[in-house]
Amino acid sequence: MSLELENEVLEENKTEKKGFFKRLVEGLTKTRNNIVSGIDAVFGGFSHIDEGFYEELEEILIMADLGVKATESILDSLRDKVKENHIKEPADCKQLLIDSIREQMQVEEAAYRFENEKSVVLVIGVNGVGKTTTVGKLAGKLAKQGKKVVLAGADTFRAAATDQLKEWANRANVDMIGGTEGADPGSVVYDATAAAKARNADVLLVDTAGRLHNKKNLMNELGKINRILEKEYPDAYRETLVVLDATTGQNALVQAKEFSEVAKITGIVLTKMDGTAKGGIAVAIQSELSVPVKYIGVGETIDDLSKFDPDEFVNALFDIKKEGEEAC
Repeated sequence: MSLELENEVLEENKTEKKGFFKRLVEGLTKTRNNIVSGIDAVFGGFSHIDEGFYEELEEILIMADLGVKATESILDSLRDKVKENHIKEPADCKQLLIDSIREQMQVEEAAYRFENEKSVVLVIGVNGVGKTTTVGKLAGKLAKQGKKVVLAGADTFRAAATDQLKEWANRANVDMIGGTEGADPGSVVYDATAAAKARNADVLLVDTAGRLHNKKNLMNELGKINRILEKEYPDAYRETLVVLDATTGQNALVQAKEFSEVAKITGIVLTKMDGTAKGGIAVAIQSELSVPVKYIGVGETIDDLSKFDPDEFVNALFDIKKEGEEAC
């Protein structure tokens, strides 16, 4: 890539990131109102830091879907910082609380290893969470980076899934291997693996069926797909992303736990972050499962899926314009 083209791509990425942050700030309005107004009430209602102050904060954070485990970690961290800094006034520890929330959500750079080597990405999740759409958006992002992508439409259980994925494949300008309704998902993956190898693809993205209510079937299906990939594509790096609907709050956490029983999950994709009052679930899932949130979605277009940036998320959540500025 020439230096001029590289600079163009960098500039485009910066603009895209700026636009996404703005959408994230808007999308998290309900969550922000839910959390920030409650936190402000606690900070304004106490004249000194005592056990009652921490108990009120605990209630606010749990009610905002941050979950019990994450809330305990955040408050333990806050207590330590308050003690270390000899803070007495509640107002003086608001930034420390924000920092403690931020610490819960760090994502290592190695989390996106699949982008830089020959990979297979299995995308799992129940129907209706935006799974097929996520596969399409991810294909678009990878194609934009100059990656050769092949899609496997292994969700042959749902009639419209193949057509929907085909539409996204056309939009992202990538190849797709699909099967007819009711076809064996394993055979689709087998054919897609052969195509990915023949076309020297960088990433094979696999859209799977989402029948979580029948875990035995799902486990058998994923087991078969994994065996085919191990045999036919042993040198490919493996990534398994579970797609969850942020609007369902604690239900999303339950689904993530259930999927972790049938697959080795390496990352979370949270969709529908716009318009939910339950955005705090991003913190809860990461804390409960020790699996990072890798992508978040805040809309319907191909650019509305972005890598999860904990700093951006917390800044958007508290409407912090720049690092170090006071939250609104």
